[in-house]
Amino acid sequence: MNESQLTEIHQKIDAGVKAAIAEAIERHRKLGESISILKDGKVVTVTAEQIPPLSEK
Repeated sequence: MNESQLTEIHQKIDAGVKAAIAEAIERHRKLGESISILKDGKVVTVTAEQIPPLSEK
């Protein structure tokens, strides 16, 4: 496998992981569950009301 093929595969994996994370966050929002994120080196809890809706493409 050459470098170009690996780069393409890595880009597809990255896009898939980002989509899965976005869907998981949206699920938390819809179910009214909070999430915890890392912000400025500290763990912060974000309530479901504070999570912006996932915009459909």
